[in-house]
Amino acid sequence: MRDPLFQPIKINNLEVKNRIYMPAMHLGMADSYAVTDKLVDFYAERARGGAGMITIGFACVNNVGGGIWNLIGAHRDDLVPGLSRIAESIKAEGACCAVQINHAGANAFSAFMDGKQPVAPSDVPGMSRETPRSMTSHDIRQTIDDFAQAALRVKKAGFDAVEVIGAGGYLISQFLSLVTNKRDDEYGGSLENRMRFGLEVMQAVRQAVKEDFPIIVRINGNEFMPGGLNRKDLQTFARQLVEVGTVDAINVNVGWHQARVPQITSSVPRGMYAYLAKGIKQLVDVPVIASHRINDPITARELLADGLCDMTAMGRGLIADPYFPEKARTGNEQNIVHCIACAQGCFDALFRLAPVECLCNPKAGHECDRHIEKADQPKKVMVIGGGPAGMSAALAAKERGHNVTLYEKYGRLGGQLFLASAPPGRQEFAELANDLANQLIVNNVKVVLNKEVNLQLIENEKPETIILANGARSLTPGIPGVDRPNVVQAWDVLQGSVFTGQRIAVIGGGAVGIETALFLAEKGTLSPESVKFLLVNKAETPEDLYQLSTRGTKDIVLLEMLDRIGQDIGKSTRWGMIQDLERYGVSVQINSKALEITDEGIRVVSDSIEKLIPVDTVVLAAGAIPDTVLGQALKEKGIDFTLVGDVRKIGQAFDAVHDGFNVGRTV
Repeated sequence: MRDPLFQPIKINNLEVKNRIYMPAMHLGMADSYAVTDKLVDFYAERARGGAGMITIGFACVNNVGGGIWNLIGAHRDDLVPGLSRIAESIKAEGACCAVQINHAGANAFSAFMDGKQPVAPSDVPGMSRETPRSMTSHDIRQTIDDFAQAALRVKKAGFDAVEVIGAGGYLISQFLSLVTNKRDDEYGGSLENRMRFGLEVMQAVRQAVKEDFPIIVRINGNEFMPGGLNRKDLQTFARQLVEVGTVDAINVNVGWHQARVPQITSSVPRGMYAYLAKGIKQLVDVPVIASHRINDPITARELLADGLCDMTAMGRGLIADPYFPEKARTGNEQNIVHCIACAQGCFDALFRLAPVECLCNPKAGHECDRHIEKADQPKKVMVIGGGPAGMSAALAAKERGHNVTLYEKYGRLGGQLFLASAPPGRQEFAELANDLANQLIVNNVKVVLNKEVNLQLIENEKPETIILANGARSLTPGIPGVDRPNVVQAWDVLQGSVFTGQRIAVIGGGAVGIETALFLAEKGTLSPESVKFLLVNKAETPEDLYQLSTRGTKDIVLLEMLDRIGQDIGKSTRWGMIQDLERYGVSVQINSKALEITDEGIRVVSDSIEKLIPVDTVVLAAGAIPDTVLGQALKEKGIDFTLVGDVRKIGQAFDAVHDGFNVGRTV
């Protein structure tokens, strides 16, 4: 039977070789809206890896369109040659290509537009929290023409298609939604009027690029905004776009950026939002693209084979592994390195105005500057520690041509990745552990498990280079009573090696503390399968099912000395985890210092007031410190070694992978 993922498909008259669509993503690699070598090399690598169609962007359509200096633009003629470079590099590798054009509206920041005030349908603030100027009739006409001219530049640059974004809470979305459109003219009020701007944009784009040039529109399947458009309203918009003959494919987005429904993080099940594409596909006769959290060939094939969509959008999956398509096509999909939806290197980087990188792929975003050259003289390399830093170092050193052996004192590779995977919605971290371990096998790296390295072993093996990646150990704070039997470490809780009582205090509001609190809070709640069973059989009301899904058997208080929790969690993930703490009924107490642990509970001081919190178990999540025992022994013996990962400096998984890679590639 033919693989549905690798069947060609037509968009207008453009034939795409497979059903893998790389959607537009903010990469932060442009320079004053202009294309850079970094961008060209990044996209050429994804085309080389076998993606059927690649869309770059977004590209702003005018100088108040919300473009940021490190994102590309399509609002000036002098930007066309740079765009042509990307088009040529993508097409040379066998993929089709498009540019997504956009106007951010109220989501624009005046700081990135030389102080210009953002414009929008109405004076309702967006993500920038700045009050925009309500657009006049002249503004509307000019902006519609700006979209058309930007699309024409995309065509002149040699791209195969243009995509217009009418989603995400940007300008077209803002006209569509009652959340942001308070107008009382022909562009406000009824849904018919609110659709007018988007339809006129698409009509103008069609007139500019002519009938045979493919036009894709990216629209929301659901806004997920209180008081906003639901999926039925947006299905109406989709149908209208097709009926007026302006679009050749519909790319279905999920939610606005401001929506408080997780869209991109690991808590979102794979392929979760394809139902939104299905609802639109059933109403239109053009290809429909499903998006969000499609990171493996099995999920993609099922969505296609089951008729939920015609193409699958895989963005971060192709950042993590640009050769994902070719591996799947040639039957080597077991070698894919999957995106784990951590957002540590991609979305979190955008908030820092930094170029996109990837936890899972340290070469991503560095196609120009992280080439691994073969060593002049291969060495015998010993890597001590099989966590993410050690595995990454071993792989890079092996690619360099060295004879590498990795030693791990426990029976499996992955280290703290398995701790990170224990809380609800974080299972993807275990996927990375398995992927890295599999890469060691694929690349013939010798692995020795259940072997703790000591000086005698090093003397026997006589390695020429030692990379020490033996990680960290839990920090035990100096709190009176910390040695009582009712005190346990968070790492032991997450590993399932200890049990807790019903009333629990977690000391430490960092990532590990929050993850442990959520892990414990889910104890005694309904599983997803149970919820579906009870819902389908109408055995419980939706309200009761919500309660049964979010209220378990543990009473948990999370204690943090500082005035804010989750400071070591990336911005893309933190808000969702904080939201879950509230949903699961975890009591969060900031500015609270533990004074003493007793048989009755834990004494704390909060805002100068002392109190006793009755608990059965105290969980320590006070952080970690580098495990320096072996390093100190090596130093005393005068044996040279290099530290990587947490044993060098406590950090996130992203830091461990990149640190290991950078050391391994320079051995």
